[in-house]
Amino acid sequence: MVRLADLPGWERENLLKRVPTLPRFDGRPWVRGPALAARRVAIVTTAGLHVRGDRPFGSGAAGMDYRVIPGDVATEDLVMSHVSVNFDRSGFQADWNVAFPLDRLKELARDGSVGSAAAFHYSFMGAISPVTQYEPKARELAGLLKQDQVDAVLLSPV
Repeated sequence: MVRLADLPGWERENLLKRVPTLPRFDGRPWVRGPALAARRVAIVTTAGLHVRGDRPFGSGAAGMDYRVIPGDVATEDLVMSHVSVNFDRSGFQADWNVAFPLDRLKELARDGSVGSAAAFHYSFMGAISPVTQYEPKARELAGLLKQDQVDAVLLSPV
């Protein structure tokens, strides 16, 4: 992810102008829960990942959807179909854990740092406006996470 200071001036200004339009949260939606060593953890990424053979991400309405990634997916079966031509895929191609740290999460579960890795993980395609378009799908996804008894999420914004 690029730092704001590294962007060209026109792009930095454009992004800073958007800050006042971001949603504000009056309350604290966070709740206390069990220690991390007792939590079931899922990964949610915006890397545009899906399982080989699944419907690739596209622009427009299709980009507002997500893909379900089973926890036992093999490296060679994970595909990135992010639609942005400016998206750098080289890190993912070298090590999928850069965008989707499933191997690292499983290691943490094995050594007891987290309770368990979820049965399913989720990927959005991140080249859309999060303020106006993610909320309905995020609510849907929250229901799926609850069904899988997930009580912690590792966010991997790419």
